[in-house]
Amino acid sequence: MYCPNTNLCCLVLFGFLVSHHLSTATYDKSTCSTCKNIVNNFLKGIEDTTRKNFGGGNTDWEERRLSKYEFSETRLVEIIESLCQNSEFECNLMVETNEEYIENWWFNMQKKNPNLFLWFCVDTIKVCCPAGSYGPDCIGCPGGADRPCNEHGSCDGDGTRTGDGSCSCTKEYEGAECLDCTEGYYSEFQNETHSICTACHPGCKTCIGPSNSHCTICASGWVEEDSDTVPDGVVCLDVDECAENSPCEQHQYCSNTEGSYLCKVCNDVCDSCTSEGADKCINCTTGYTMEEATCVDINECSLTVMVCTQENEACINTEGSYKCVCAEGYEDRDGLCVEGKVPEDVEHSEGRQTMEDETATDVNPHEDL
Repeated sequence: MYCPNTNLCCLVLFGFLVSHHLSTATYDKSTCSTCKNIVNNFLKGIEDTTRKNFGGGNTDWEERRLSKYEFSETRLVEIIESLCQNSEFECNLMVETNEEYIENWWFNMQKKNPNLFLWFCVDTIKVCCPAGSYGPDCIGCPGGADRPCNEHGSCDGDGTRTGDGSCSCTKEYEGAECLDCTEGYYSEFQNETHSICTACHPGCKTCIGPSNSHCTICASGWVEEDSDTVPDGVVCLDVDECAENSPCEQHQYCSNTEGSYLCKVCNDVCDSCTSEGADKCINCTTGYTMEEATCVDINECSLTVMVCTQENEACINTEGSYKCVCAEGYEDRDGLCVEGKVPEDVEHSEGRQTMEDETATDVNPHEDL
């Protein structure tokens, strides 16, 4: 397309892109978020420009000047310039497309409609809905706009022109309006618009009340007994998995918990045990012996049968064991303890000392005349 006026062509092209975007755009949550950000930045701009360039001096003069600036086009332009970053295409497009509405609110509508979000985003350009409603027609969420999903979940599309209004309930609730209790919870109170779901006793998979005698089905790790006090319920008692054969491995002991058990490591001195501590051993591990119900270290070096049998070896006791080392004056050579050599510097030193001692002996000591 040939266009002799470049600026005019750019303006026409921009107008075409805007109209094309508006004609093909579909509602999404980001559209409402963009509008909310614009409103928030506009209100921040109002705050930032309050009494701008005024302060001190002639108060009457400032107030006269301020009254002109307060609702002026100059102030509006300053605020609009701060609404979007250059890189925020959707924001800039929304401001450019709807600038006349923003100007209209600024000059004519803000006193009558002080809530800019409702006037601009909800009622005028219709990209958002009031809280508690959803979809193109802003239909109230299940449970009502004042209490969407009966305050027990979130409504799909809440506050936007999107979504189907379905409720995503918290873990305690289920149903179209989040009024029913999920498995593991019972209804403490419920009417047409309100409900309170409370957790069952840990022993209950399902229940009709708070205690383990109000179970209808027992949870895993609990055993059922008939209840005389609750006709519609059963009593669920904890199964002690540790009572008979321990499910734990060697060097571990079994600790019963509600509905389950834990395997914990025995003390190092125990081969098997009933609980933690050296005095809870059933059998002692190698290197220890049972004395007065406690496993204590065996001093292998004091046994009648020698444990270090090689020539010139000495025994050193350790916790739970022992080690064989060469006796003093001997050193290990290829697994044998042999007499250690005297270092040459020591030999020379000893030699020099011997010669000095002999010389000193030959010289007569000094005597007073």
